[in-house]
Amino acid sequence: MSRRLTLLLLGLLCAGALAAGGGGQVQEVKGSRGQEAEKPHRARVLELRLDDMIHPVMVEYLERGFVRAEETDASLILITMNTPGGLDSSMREIIKRIIHSKIPVAVYVFPSGSRAASAGFFVLLSADVAAMAPGTDTGAASPVFIVGGQSAQVDETMKRKVTNEAAAYLRSIVGKRGRNVEVAELAVTEAKAFSDSEALKQKLVDFIAPSAEELLARLDGHTITRFDGAALKLELNQPVVTQFEMTERQRFLSRIVRPDVFFILLIVGVLGLYTEFTHPGLILPGVVGGISMVLALFAMHVLPINVTGLLLILLALALFILEAKVASHGILAIGGAVSMVLGALMLIRSPLTGMGVSLGAALGATIPFAILTVFLMRLVLESLKWKQSVGAEPLVGQFGEVTEAIDGKGMIFVSGELWRAAAREIIPRGARVRVTRVEGLTLHVEPAAGESAGAARDTAASS
Repeated sequence: MSRRLTLLLLGLLCAGALAAGGGGQVQEVKGSRGQEAEKPHRARVLELRLDDMIHPVMVEYLERGFVRAEETDASLILITMNTPGGLDSSMREIIKRIIHSKIPVAVYVFPSGSRAASAGFFVLLSADVAAMAPGTDTGAASPVFIVGGQSAQVDETMKRKVTNEAAAYLRSIVGKRGRNVEVAELAVTEAKAFSDSEALKQKLVDFIAPSAEELLARLDGHTITRFDGAALKLELNQPVVTQFEMTERQRFLSRIVRPDVFFILLIVGVLGLYTEFTHPGLILPGVVGGISMVLALFAMHVLPINVTGLLLILLALALFILEAKVASHGILAIGGAVSMVLGALMLIRSPLTGMGVSLGAALGATIPFAILTVFLMRLVLESLKWKQSVGAEPLVGQFGEVTEAIDGKGMIFVSGELWRAAAREIIPRGARVRVTRVEGLTLHVEPAAGESAGAARDTAASS
């Protein structure tokens, strides 16, 4: 049964990978988001969404969107953004693509309540058009040093070097866009943040618009300056907005790098491999555990992992195993549960994510994990106490009944079977005997307690 389930699981994974390999999904919003069908002379706007941490999967998605925009001869690429920041390397890849784009790019912090923090601030200011919705904020772009999953203090010289380089990189972008270089630099050197109105007043963004429709209406006929200095007048009268979605594969990978999902994958991976090691031959737990662990390792490549949290989770596993071996009256199990919950809450906590594993996910994964780990280990320990059940060796010490009087040789009935028996003394039929050793297919026996040799001889003589 487990083999069939394994083959079914692998088949579904392969089918999912093939189905997810296609291009991004495109959803057209006709007219100005809901008007008449498009006409040949109307401008096309491709809308991309950056609503998560900036990481390699997001870079891949945006790259495919830029390619689609070029293939469909779009007039504008609109990136709606809500991000806490992300990885410096991924941020630079996105900015490079925006700068070299043949099609104008507008970055719009939307909807209200969203933010373009840290790396998102760099992306916002690198666009041909920078806009924000009311009730949004941006900035706080000082470099953060991540060591073991947490912000860490580093050498002052190194900190100055990295901060100065980030500030220079921002100046090189903002200066080309005609925005306020001095104020923008404060977001890096002093971690300053700006509300939408402050950003507009300080000439960091070009527009504040409550909706994408209004933003596009205001951009119609607006002249922008491209990164190379060329002036371009936007023609966006009643544009057809096309929303470019992530592929299923990209959605799947972007979910993996979320803290709750990563933690659950890690727990499932450890539990699956642990089950396979303690109960070899089940196959399915090993396959599921291996796949989950590989996916968790992928997420670890992107997420800033706190080593302390990881060690606490490993300590919890050790305590659960000890609970099955030692009579601690539940103390070790409780300690393991506390250790795992604390480890989960500390596992991912950095300015990049703005969040970590939720308490609900930590408790929801810890309790079943603890029960299963202790239960499986107790099964292993119980199996070690079982006597060998193959061959005649387990018969040593067993009691039986003589079915054919033993006078040197005879027959006994023991453990539901008839065996040839041998003894140093005469033992009558019907007497109880105990097996002392096994020699080939012959059991050497002696009278059981209470069966004296003299009584055995008297019984044999009378018979």
